[in-house]
Amino acid sequence: MSLEIRPITFKQACGFIKQYHRHHGPTVGHKFPIGIFDGEAMAGCAVCGRPVSRYLDDGFTCEVNRLCTNGAFNACSMLYGACCRAAKAMGYKKIITYTLESESGTSLKASSFRCAGRAGGTHWTGTRNRGQKIPAEMKKRWYRDL
Repeated sequence: MSLEIRPITFKQACGFIKQYHRHHGPTVGHKFPIGIFDGEAMAGCAVCGRPVSRYLDDGFTCEVNRLCTNGAFNACSMLYGACCRAAKAMGYKKIITYTLESESGTSLKASSFRCAGRAGGTHWTGTRNRGQKIPAEMKKRWYRDL
């Protein structure tokens, strides 16, 4: 198996996420998507965009809003690395992402991300809570200075 990073469309990323992501659907918007392929078959993708938290949206912080693979070995780490390189080339100074508190973050650690600790809540509140079927679990924020 030889994995290769390639550009993809937002539509391709959304389709893959819809099929393979364990607990979230596709994102609504994006700045850029990145794909990883095993031959001609997509093995994963990442979608980067503005930080969901308006307090972190300073114009120099990029967020990996979704990262999803079919389980291909090292695909997550390769996608995180590609996201960092692309964001840095675009002038971003920091990249962030979130995991569920129950997730280990092994691929993030392997990609030189650091854990900033617990973040967010267990679910959206107010008008943003539209019955989304997401785990009611705290998150961990991860970051990497670029």
